[in-house]
Amino acid sequence: MTGTVGPQDPASHNGEWDPLHPDEVLRLLDGLAVPWWIAGGWAIDLFVGKQTRVHADTDVLVLRRDQLAVQRHLGAWNLFAAEKPLGLRPWLPGEYLTRGIHDIWCRRHPTGPWLLQLMLAEDHEDEWVFRRNPTITGPIADLGRRTPDGVPYLAPEIQLLYKARVERQPKDEADFAAAWPLLDDTARRWLTQALRTAYPQGHPWGRREGVAT
Repeated sequence: MTGTVGPQDPASHNGEWDPLHPDEVLRLLDGLAVPWWIAGGWAIDLFVGKQTRVHADTDVLVLRRDQLAVQRHLGAWNLFAAEKPLGLRPWLPGEYLTRGIHDIWCRRHPTGPWLLQLMLAEDHEDEWVFRRNPTITGPIADLGRRTPDGVPYLAPEIQLLYKARVERQPKDEADFAAAWPLLDDTARRWLTQALRTAYPQGHPWGRREGVAT
C-alpha cells in the first residue's frame, strides 16, 4: 500500500525512492520499545527466504496506538502523512494521526529520497483489526513472524489478505504465487476464511487448489 501523492506534495518535487533493505530497517529501529513488522512485498520475500522481485519501496507496519513512539524514535526525520484527497502533508511532532490516515512517508531530510513507508494498523486491546472489514481480527501476538536473523515481518497469510484487493496489481499476484505453495494448512484455512468474509461475492485467491472447505 502506498500513499496518495497530490500536485502540491513535496513528493512531486522529489519523488525518488531509495528504499531501505529490511536489515537496514532492523538497525534503524533497534531500541524501539513498541512492536513493528516489515510489511508489503518484502514481508512475503522474508517468509519465502529470498528476494523474488524488485521492491519499489519498503513498508513497515506499526500499531496506530504506537505511532508517536515511532515518531520520537525517528527524531529529526522528514515525515509526511498521506491524507486523502490532499496527498502528502507534514506529520507534525506529537500529532496523533486518527483513522483515515494509514500511511506515512519517511526520509532523513527534505532533499533526500524516500526510504520507508510506515503503515498504521488498527487495533483494539490485544487484537489487530482489518480496517476494510472490522469483523476480521486476530491476536496481536500472532500478527508477525521473525527471520532467523531477527527481522520481524507480517505473517504471510495476513499480508496476502491486505494484498487481496479487488483491483490487484501484478506485484500482488506475484507475491501470492510465491507465498501460497509455502503456507501451511492452518495459514491457508485462515486466509481462505478471511477472504470469504472480506469478499462474500468470491475472490480468485479463495478458490485455489489445496484450500480447505
